[in-house]
Amino acid sequence: MNLETKYLGLTLKNPVIVGASNLVTDVKMLKKLEEAGAAAIVYKSLFEEQINLENLQLEEDLTQYDDRHAEMGSFFPSDVYEAGPEEFLLHFKEARQAISIPLIASLNAVYDDTWYEYAKKLEEAGADALELNFYNNPREFDMEGRAIIQEELDIIKGVKEAVNIPVSVKLSPYYTNVLYTIKEMEHRGTQGFVLFNRLFQPDIDINKESMHFPYHLSQQQDNRLPLRYAGILFGNTKADVCANSGIFNGDDVIKMLLAGANVVQVVSTIYKHGPQQISKILEDMEIWMANKQYETIDSFRGNLSKKNVKDPYAYRRAQYVDILMKSSEIFKQYPII
Repeated sequence: MNLETKYLGLTLKNPVIVGASNLVTDVKMLKKLEEAGAAAIVYKSLFEEQINLENLQLEEDLTQYDDRHAEMGSFFPSDVYEAGPEEFLLHFKEARQAISIPLIASLNAVYDDTWYEYAKKLEEAGADALELNFYNNPREFDMEGRAIIQEELDIIKGVKEAVNIPVSVKLSPYYTNVLYTIKEMEHRGTQGFVLFNRLFQPDIDINKESMHFPYHLSQQQDNRLPLRYAGILFGNTKADVCANSGIFNGDDVIKMLLAGANVVQVVSTIYKHGPQQISKILEDMEIWMANKQYETIDSFRGNLSKKNVKDPYAYRRAQYVDILMKSSEIFKQYPII
């Protein structure tokens, strides 16, 4: 079977991309992922906030003895400087040299100027495409939602002017109208959308009465939301769609493609099953395609999108109403009474 597909203008050997995570910062792991069949890799995000925190820590280390003894004035070398993104870019270049498949850079900045500056630096470091990681966690009561969207639209426009490589956006699902936001971002030049960003959520340890920051891998049912939007977007946007979250096996990938996604990103399934899971996903896809007599991805992509399904309510709230109308059916599966 021919699993080749296109994403962000890149020709990929299959639709399985490894998403941004700590996994991809290890060169040995990068090579294993490529050998297992990954079509592309999204490198771990360059977070401006992290760089700022590291520089703040450096400043504190450099000045902690300033008020103690005059003879300690030269305790630290005079040429110590803030690292900025240079160390990150060095590792990114090492990753670029280690693999032959496309390497996509992920970026999350704070200030407008640094969005553009870092985007250009990542392009110069060899990125084949750029993924803007829009992670907005509302903290201000007097900031309107439209102001947040406008800020992101301006960032997209500025980044597009700064670089020549394709630009995608990784969105959260928490916009008032995700479809409107996608349309506006596409008008600003966005060539692809990753659905969706799994926002960090804190927890509380009730025994220690303290904040707890656990690692939460995605669950398989998490893929329902990106599947819905992939199905709605197919045929309604020229931008590519990458489904993200809850994609663990070949069946999950096939569902996303049937809904209309161009590609998928996987992370949690690799943490749980190792790089070899990619090979298993691709094998299962080939078996399914052979049984269905599909020779290419495009021969079935979008077959079950909103545009192509016969049921006009398949992607609407009517299905929820239908479930309520048949509420007694659930007791057949879960007989608690």
